[in-house]
Amino acid sequence: MSDNLLLERDGAVAILTFNRPAVLNAMNALTLDALRHAILDLQRDESVRVVILTGGGDKAFVAGADINELAVQTPTSGRGHALAGQHVFDLIENMGKPVIAAINGYALGGGCELAMACTLRLAADTAKIGLPEITLGMLPGYAGTQRLSRLVGKGKAMELILTGVPVGAEEAARIGLVNRVVPAADLMTLARALAAQLAKNAPIATAYIISAINKGLEMPFAEACVYEATLFGLVASTEDMREGTRAFLEKRKARFTGR
Repeated sequence: MSDNLLLERDGAVAILTFNRPAVLNAMNALTLDALRHAILDLQRDESVRVVILTGGGDKAFVAGADINELAVQTPTSGRGHALAGQHVFDLIENMGKPVIAAINGYALGGGCELAMACTLRLAADTAKIGLPEITLGMLPGYAGTQRLSRLVGKGKAMELILTGVPVGAEEAARIGLVNRVVPAADLMTLARALAAQLAKNAPIATAYIISAINKGLEMPFAEACVYEATLFGLVASTEDMREGTRAFLEKRKARFTGR
């Protein structure tokens, strides 16, 4: 684990904190690689059921990619740079475990793209979120054009990306860019509470739900429904499904083991 990315464990919840507050947690190549390793390790760790991503300090979640690295890209290295970031964010989106972005300040450029790759997004009421790459003569490269349009619709995505103007937390919630806005002082408390709630759910069913939504959105509706039915059939073979239905009938809380 790099000093740029801190790991904390709280029971079944892992908290990853971007730790470059002096540069508003700008994401350089070293941090991106540390994030890739951390996500792969946490994906394999069966004791981890939920991950929270947040930023160190009180000003920024991640205020974008490191401009010093972007400024020297060539056409070839620039494409590779974008693909590397897309790969890491795809790992997050398809981790099979809920990943919560606790957006505690600026989430701009790569930081906004990172948040959009997460399963759920909680934003402090002080947060600013957007894709200002156009102001640097660039476009989003970590799948920002694709995820934003899927989250908020084509028209709003065009407006936000072409103007490059960030939105506040309340507007982000109104357009569907974040799930919930909370007081800044309560952000981590509420993020941990949400993570603890999700961690109690059946892990296999959770992974299948994430997969059904992520992959289903890219399929024709009829094909997506067949995919959902297939996952439903698979989950019916799990011990957790037996435990969940039995616990309901016995009027007690289920104890899911991920089997």
